[in-house]
Amino acid sequence: MILRLMIKGIKTPKFRQRINQRLGLIAKIQAPIIWVHCVSVGEFRAAIVVIDQLIKQYPNHQLLITTTTPTGSDAVISYYQNKVFHLYFPYDLPLIVKRYIKKINPKICLLLETEIWPNLIHELNKKNVPALLINARLSSQSKQKYQKFTANLIKQTLKKLTLIAAQNQNSANRFIELGAKNDDVIMTGNIKFDQNTKPDTTINNALQAIIGKRRTIIFASTHEGEEAQIINQYLKHKPTIDALLVIIPRHPERFDAVYKLAKNANLNVIRRSENQNAQNAQILLGDSMDEMMSYFGSADIVFMGGSLSNTGGHNMLEPAAFAKPIIFGPNIFNFTEISSDLLKQNAAIQIQNVGGLFEKITELLNDEKQCKALGNNAQQYLYSKQGAVKNTLQLIKKFLTL
Repeated sequence: MILRLMIKGIKTPKFRQRINQRLGLIAKIQAPIIWVHCVSVGEFRAAIVVIDQLIKQYPNHQLLITTTTPTGSDAVISYYQNKVFHLYFPYDLPLIVKRYIKKINPKICLLLETEIWPNLIHELNKKNVPALLINARLSSQSKQKYQKFTANLIKQTLKKLTLIAAQNQNSANRFIELGAKNDDVIMTGNIKFDQNTKPDTTINNALQAIIGKRRTIIFASTHEGEEAQIINQYLKHKPTIDALLVIIPRHPERFDAVYKLAKNANLNVIRRSENQNAQNAQILLGDSMDEMMSYFGSADIVFMGGSLSNTGGHNMLEPAAFAKPIIFGPNIFNFTEISSDLLKQNAAIQIQNVGGLFEKITELLNDEKQCKALGNNAQQYLYSKQGAVKNTLQLIKKFLTL
């Protein structure tokens, strides 16, 4: 059965297009290109504030946005339509990378966060194309893995980057410890603090019509295993929770599986895509794309997924922008500094397991004052850290002529 599905998938035009592009079988682009690589949806959403300014400040250039995942591709095309070029990112093999760069002939390459590709960076360096790792982050775990398995390769690769614009001083120090030159590492701040969180009015109205006046608990960007924990624990706490649970899986291909989980638990679950009123529902499945800001805007409490699994958590700054009380689990290594700051400033709550999660949810539902304090503190923290986009654009300008 699995083999048949794989064969069927290979035959689809979208699959063939993705593979061809990743092999560097692409048409030559004539326009001067600013190349921005975002591996998937999260990095792309964070990069929008930079991409928008690049489009505005460099009207004689074309933006090429590359992604690795189909969901990332869909997000780029949905958001920008024909305002930018989009291609899949090439496989990091010498011949493929060389072919790809020859076809697009970029004036600069901006890699987001953790996208360190040795063959690509080597070829860009060889051709004197500036390669900047922007909004760069490096966790302690990742540093240790690099040191253990690819110490010499990572050292040589980092030295070939034109510049590393780090999110914070800890990441900057780790890059230097791995071999980056001190002068090539600059702490610019995290562009996620500057994100545009203004939700779409039409989407807002549609969600409001579904939710009505009910209180809502958002479980955002959940991963496999987390939804089962949430649903099982909810069954134990139903009498104490007078609110609508909104579960939004991180990956669209899991929407149906999560829906079945809720149905099999004999819960009244509805889908966002069906636009039904949630007055009598216990769970609303967020099976829609590009609506997360509207979900956060409608929330009373937000739990950030990926933190009960080993994923490392997701961006808790998004609900902070709406002054919402934020809860996350023990595994937040992708946001170590941000989560630590939020906890220190009484701007979020960390739980160790799903049992603790529902105890805190019950507590917050009965404590409006605490909810307001947590949310306001989170929002003020967000505002206090803004400015990274301006710093990043000033660095890019040094390497990109008008």
